[in-house]
Amino acid sequence: MDITLLGTGSPIPDPNRAGPSTLVRAGEQVILCDAGRGVVMRLAGAFAGPAALSAILVTHLHSDHLTDLNDVITTRWIMSTESAPITIYGPVGLDFVVTKMMEMLSLDVGYRMDHHDDLNEPPVVNVVEVAPGDSFTIGNVAVRVGATNHQPVEPTVAFRLEHDGTSVVLGGDGIPCAALDELCAGATAYVQTVLRDDIVKLFPLPRFQDILDYHSTVEQAAQTATKAGVKTLILTHYVPGIGPGQEDEWRAIAAAHFSGDIVLGDDLTSVTI
Repeated sequence: MDITLLGTGSPIPDPNRAGPSTLVRAGEQVILCDAGRGVVMRLAGAFAGPAALSAILVTHLHSDHLTDLNDVITTRWIMSTESAPITIYGPVGLDFVVTKMMEMLSLDVGYRMDHHDDLNEPPVVNVVEVAPGDSFTIGNVAVRVGATNHQPVEPTVAFRLEHDGTSVVLGGDGIPCAALDELCAGATAYVQTVLRDDIVKLFPLPRFQDILDYHSTVEQAAQTATKAGVKTLILTHYVPGIGPGQEDEWRAIAAAHFSGDIVLGDDLTSVTI
């Protein structure tokens, strides 16, 4: 498996970090998890355009994880030479969001079909709403769904992907919980969004302070990885963004609680597991 951090940013705009999104290549499958701002540009940087995607996973319905899902759908449609249906898996509520998104795109779709003789049908998007305990396959990749704790955002899910004896858990946002521990147990790698609470606490803004109670800290992510016996911890969705030269500082905080491999960095950081 190859795991690429397409976007490592947060809702706070950062010219160097796209919004939350992760790409997993497993065998012949190319799977996108979440679709934050700039995801199509980062897919191009990873040499995996929307037309190459096998499926899309959505961990939850916060806007920063969905901002550019419409761009993925539209770009896939106009760059495919034949019908290219895509299936999107995510929590209850996803069907409502995608239905409204397709309504928003309907005028654009009509314009393009009127102009291009070889665009004979609108984008075909299949939505599958999933719940903790569900399982399904994407090609020869087995996927298991687990619950996460990102309240009051509910429901929220994480995904465990398994292929050829290797596994990765895409944790999404949230704080440690028993269900996440269970999903991560024995995984090869665990991808988790994280914040630095010591830095966030320096900003006396109520709306900024509020994020502390529903996002994992670097320490908590490392502790979850240790408890679950994970081999590689992959950190992303940094709040605040990691400044130039600060990678070792973030890594050291995690290493105090986890002895395995720790991966973090800029957009398009990639690791093979």
